[in-house]
Amino acid sequence: MKTTIHRAETRGFADHGWLKSHHTFSFASYQNTERMNFGALRVLNDDVVQPKMGFGTHPHQNMEIISIPLKGALSHKDSMGNTRAIEVGEVQVMSAGTGLTHSEFNDSKTDEVNFLQLWIMPQEKGVTPNYEQRKFDALNQKNKLQTVVAPKDYLEGEALPINQQAYIYRTDLESRKSITLKSKGNNYGFYIFIVSGTLEIANQTLSKRDAIGVWDVESIDILGQDASEIIIIEVPMN
Repeated sequence: MKTTIHRAETRGFADHGWLKSHHTFSFASYQNTERMNFGALRVLNDDVVQPKMGFGTHPHQNMEIISIPLKGALSHKDSMGNTRAIEVGEVQVMSAGTGLTHSEFNDSKTDEVNFLQLWIMPQEKGVTPNYEQRKFDALNQKNKLQTVVAPKDYLEGEALPINQQAYIYRTDLESRKSITLKSKGNNYGFYIFIVSGTLEIANQTLSKRDAIGVWDVESIDILGQDASEIIIIEVPMN
Protein backbone atom coordinates (compact mmCIF):
# COMPACT_ATOMS: atom_id res chain seq x y z
CA MET A 1 0.00 0.00 0.00
CA LYS A 2 1.18 3.49 -0.90
CA THR A 3 -0.19 6.70 0.58
CA THR A 4 0.14 10.46 0.27
CA ILE A 5 -1.33 12.87 2.81
CA HIS A 6 -2.46 16.41 2.05
CA ARG A 7 -3.28 18.33 5.21
CA ALA A 8 -5.84 21.12 4.96
CA GLU A 9 -3.35 23.83 5.86
CA THR A 10 -0.90 22.77 3.12
CA ARG A 11 -3.33 23.57 0.30
CA GLY A 12 -2.80 26.54 -1.97
CA PHE A 13 -4.98 29.56 -1.25
CA ALA A 14 -6.21 32.49 -3.31
CA ASP A 15 -8.28 35.41 -2.03
CA HIS A 16 -9.90 37.35 -4.87
CA GLY A 17 -12.32 39.19 -2.61
CA TRP A 18 -15.45 37.81 -4.27
CA LEU A 19 -13.90 34.32 -4.26
CA LYS A 20 -11.81 32.50 -1.68
CA SER A 21 -10.38 29.26 -3.03
CA HIS A 22 -8.27 26.48 -1.53
CA HIS A 23 -6.41 24.40 -4.13
CA THR A 24 -5.45 20.81 -3.34
CA PHE A 25 -3.53 20.57 -6.62
CA SER A 26 -1.69 23.15 -8.73
CA PHE A 27 -4.17 25.64 -10.14
CA ALA A 28 -3.89 29.18 -11.55
CA SER A 29 -1.32 31.09 -9.48
CA TYR A 30 -0.73 28.15 -7.11
CA GLN A 31 1.92 25.96 -8.69
CA ASN A 32 3.50 23.07 -6.81
CA THR A 33 5.36 20.43 -8.80
CA GLU A 34 4.59 17.87 -6.08
CA ARG A 35 0.87 18.61 -6.28
CA MET A 36 -0.01 18.27 -9.96
CA ASN A 37 -2.57 15.46 -9.77
CA PHE A 38 -3.54 12.17 -8.19
CA GLY A 39 -3.84 9.79 -11.10
CA ALA A 40 -6.60 11.11 -13.36
CA LEU A 41 -7.75 13.59 -10.68
CA ARG A 42 -6.30 16.94 -11.76
CA VAL A 43 -8.13 19.60 -9.69
CA LEU A 44 -9.90 19.73 -6.35
CA ASN A 45 -10.85 23.28 -5.44
CA ASP A 46 -12.72 24.24 -2.27
CA ASP A 47 -14.42 27.51 -3.28
CA VAL A 48 -16.37 30.11 -1.32
CA VAL A 49 -18.27 32.63 -3.46
CA GLN A 50 -19.57 35.85 -1.93
CA PRO A 51 -23.23 36.96 -2.28
CA LYS A 52 -24.23 38.36 -5.69
CA MET A 53 -20.89 37.31 -7.19
CA GLY A 54 -19.71 34.48 -9.42
CA PHE A 55 -17.67 33.14 -12.29
CA GLY A 56 -18.28 34.96 -15.59
CA THR A 57 -18.65 33.05 -18.84
CA HIS A 58 -15.47 31.12 -19.57
CA PRO A 59 -14.45 28.14 -21.73
CA HIS A 60 -13.42 24.54 -21.03
CA GLN A 61 -12.24 21.79 -23.33
CA ASN A 62 -11.37 18.10 -22.86
CA MET A 63 -11.97 17.91 -19.13
CA GLU A 64 -14.54 16.21 -16.89
CA ILE A 65 -15.79 18.84 -14.44
CA ILE A 66 -17.76 17.92 -11.32
CA SER A 67 -19.31 20.43 -8.91
CA ILE A 68 -20.57 19.49 -5.44
CA PRO A 69 -22.27 22.25 -3.38
CA LEU A 70 -21.66 22.12 0.38
CA LYS A 71 -23.51 25.32 1.32
CA GLY A 72 -25.88 27.53 -0.65
CA ALA A 73 -26.80 27.34 -4.34
CA LEU A 74 -25.15 28.31 -7.63
CA SER A 75 -26.97 29.43 -10.77
CA HIS A 76 -25.53 27.72 -13.85
CA LYS A 77 -25.69 28.77 -17.52
CA ASP A 78 -23.85 27.18 -20.42
CA SER A 79 -23.50 27.19 -24.19
CA MET A 80 -25.57 24.01 -24.44
CA GLY A 81 -28.65 25.93 -23.30
CA ASN A 82 -28.74 24.69 -19.71
CA THR A 83 -29.96 27.27 -17.17
CA ARG A 84 -30.36 25.75 -13.73
CA ALA A 85 -29.49 26.19 -10.08
CA ILE A 86 -27.40 23.56 -8.32
CA GLU A 87 -28.08 23.11 -4.61
CA VAL A 88 -26.80 21.19 -1.60
CA GLY A 89 -27.51 17.48 -2.09
CA GLU A 90 -27.04 17.74 -5.85
CA VAL A 91 -24.03 16.91 -8.02
CA GLN A 92 -23.32 18.48 -11.41
CA VAL A 93 -21.15 16.97 -14.15
CA MET A 94 -19.92 18.48 -17.40
CA SER A 95 -17.95 16.63 -20.05
CA ALA A 96 -16.32 19.59 -21.81
CA GLY A 97 -15.10 17.49 -24.76
CA THR A 98 -14.79 19.54 -27.96
CA GLY A 99 -15.52 22.71 -26.00
CA LEU A 100 -18.18 24.63 -24.09
CA THR A 101 -18.61 27.86 -22.14
CA HIS A 102 -20.42 28.35 -18.84
CA SER A 103 -20.91 30.68 -15.88
CA GLU A 104 -21.71 30.07 -12.22
CA PHE A 105 -23.28 32.75 -9.99
CA ASN A 106 -24.35 33.11 -6.36
CA ASP A 107 -27.78 34.76 -6.56
CA SER A 108 -28.16 35.15 -2.79
CA LYS A 109 -27.98 38.71 -1.43
CA THR A 110 -26.79 37.56 1.99
CA ASP A 111 -25.30 34.04 1.99
CA GLU A 112 -22.00 32.66 0.75
CA VAL A 113 -21.83 29.59 -1.46
CA ASN A 114 -19.28 26.87 -0.70
CA PHE A 115 -18.72 24.18 -3.30
CA LEU A 116 -16.11 21.70 -4.41
CA GLN A 117 -15.01 21.68 -8.03
CA LEU A 118 -13.19 18.61 -9.31
CA TRP A 119 -11.52 18.16 -12.68
CA ILE A 120 -10.84 14.64 -13.93
CA MET A 121 -8.76 14.11 -17.05
CA PRO A 122 -10.86 12.41 -19.75
CA GLN A 123 -10.38 8.94 -21.15
CA GLU A 124 -10.96 10.22 -24.68
CA LYS A 125 -10.55 13.72 -26.13
CA GLY A 126 -12.93 15.41 -28.53
CA VAL A 127 -16.18 13.88 -27.30
CA THR A 128 -19.52 15.67 -27.64
CA PRO A 129 -20.03 17.97 -24.62
CA ASN A 130 -22.54 16.79 -22.03
CA TYR A 131 -24.18 18.30 -18.94
CA GLU A 132 -26.20 16.59 -16.21
CA GLN A 133 -27.11 17.16 -12.57
CA ARG A 134 -29.04 15.16 -10.03
CA LYS A 135 -30.19 15.33 -6.43
CA PHE A 136 -29.15 12.38 -4.27
CA ASP A 137 -30.94 11.11 -1.19
CA ALA A 138 -28.72 11.72 1.85
CA LEU A 139 -30.16 8.63 3.56
CA ASN A 140 -28.45 6.49 0.93
CA GLN A 141 -25.02 7.68 2.04
CA LYS A 142 -25.47 7.15 5.77
CA ASN A 143 -22.80 4.66 6.87
CA LYS A 144 -22.47 3.37 3.31
CA LEU A 145 -21.09 4.42 -0.05
CA GLN A 146 -23.33 6.26 -2.47
CA THR A 147 -21.99 6.33 -6.03
CA VAL A 148 -22.70 9.77 -7.49
CA VAL A 149 -20.40 9.68 -10.55
CA ALA A 150 -19.35 6.71 -12.69
CA PRO A 151 -18.04 5.93 -16.20
CA LYS A 152 -20.63 6.67 -18.88
CA ASP A 153 -20.44 3.08 -20.15
CA TYR A 154 -20.76 1.52 -16.70
CA LEU A 155 -23.19 3.55 -14.60
CA GLU A 156 -24.08 2.45 -11.08
CA GLY A 157 -27.59 3.20 -9.85
CA GLU A 158 -28.36 6.91 -10.21
CA ALA A 159 -24.70 7.87 -10.80
CA LEU A 160 -23.96 10.69 -13.24
CA PRO A 161 -21.86 9.85 -16.33
CA ILE A 162 -18.33 11.03 -17.12
CA ASN A 163 -15.90 10.24 -19.91
CA GLN A 164 -13.36 8.41 -17.73
CA GLN A 165 -13.12 5.10 -15.85
CA ALA A 166 -13.46 6.96 -12.55
CA TYR A 167 -15.96 7.01 -9.71
CA ILE A 168 -17.00 9.47 -7.02
CA TYR A 169 -18.65 8.29 -3.81
CA ARG A 170 -20.15 10.12 -0.85
CA THR A 171 -20.67 8.82 2.65
CA ASP A 172 -21.75 10.17 6.04
CA LEU A 173 -20.29 8.10 8.85
CA GLU A 174 -21.68 8.15 12.35
CA SER A 175 -19.24 8.12 15.25
CA ARG A 176 -17.34 4.79 15.50
CA LYS A 177 -18.91 3.46 12.30
CA SER A 178 -16.66 2.14 9.52
CA ILE A 179 -16.76 1.26 5.84
CA THR A 180 -14.42 -0.69 3.59
CA LEU A 181 -13.36 0.53 0.17
CA LYS A 182 -12.66 -2.21 -2.38
CA SER A 183 -10.58 -1.26 -5.38
CA LYS A 184 -11.97 -1.54 -8.92
CA GLY A 185 -8.62 -2.91 -10.08
CA ASN A 186 -4.83 -2.90 -9.82
CA ASN A 187 -4.46 0.44 -11.59
CA TYR A 188 -6.88 2.33 -9.32
CA GLY A 189 -6.28 4.63 -6.39
CA PHE A 190 -8.57 6.26 -3.82
CA TYR A 191 -8.41 9.96 -3.02
CA ILE A 192 -10.34 10.50 0.22
CA PHE A 193 -11.34 14.06 1.11
CA ILE A 194 -12.77 14.80 4.55
CA VAL A 195 -15.48 17.44 4.29
CA SER A 196 -16.06 17.38 8.04
CA GLY A 197 -15.32 15.23 11.06
CA THR A 198 -12.36 13.07 12.06
CA LEU A 199 -11.39 9.73 10.56
CA GLU A 200 -8.80 7.01 10.91
CA ILE A 201 -7.45 5.77 7.57
CA ALA A 202 -4.28 3.70 6.99
CA ASN A 203 -3.15 4.32 10.59
CA GLN A 204 -3.50 8.07 10.08
CA THR A 205 -5.89 10.47 11.80
CA LEU A 206 -7.42 12.97 9.39
CA SER A 207 -9.69 15.92 10.11
CA LYS A 208 -11.80 18.51 8.30
CA ARG A 209 -10.48 19.29 4.80
CA ASP A 210 -7.53 16.88 5.14
CA ALA A 211 -7.13 14.29 2.39
CA ILE A 212 -5.26 11.06 1.78
CA GLY A 213 -4.45 9.25 -1.43
CA VAL A 214 -4.16 5.45 -1.24
CA TRP A 215 -3.11 3.11 -4.03
CA ASP A 216 -1.50 -0.28 -4.63
CA VAL A 217 -4.10 -1.77 -2.32
CA GLU A 218 -7.08 -4.13 -2.75
CA SER A 219 -9.11 -2.59 0.06
CA ILE A 220 -8.89 0.04 2.76
CA ASP A 221 -10.91 0.57 5.96
CA ILE A 222 -12.24 3.97 7.03
CA LEU A 223 -13.26 4.49 10.68
CA GLY A 224 -15.19 7.55 11.79
CA GLN A 225 -13.82 8.80 15.10
CA ASP A 226 -16.78 11.15 15.19
CA ALA A 227 -19.58 12.02 12.79
CA SER A 228 -17.92 12.63 9.42
CA GLU A 229 -18.78 13.57 5.84
CA ILE A 230 -16.46 12.16 3.16
CA ILE A 231 -16.02 12.39 -0.58
CA ILE A 232 -14.02 9.61 -2.25
CA ILE A 233 -12.65 9.77 -5.79
CA GLU A 234 -11.51 6.46 -7.30
CA VAL A 235 -9.40 7.04 -10.38
CA PRO A 236 -6.99 5.27 -12.74
CA MET A 237 -3.44 6.04 -11.62
CA ASN A 238 -1.93 6.09 -15.14
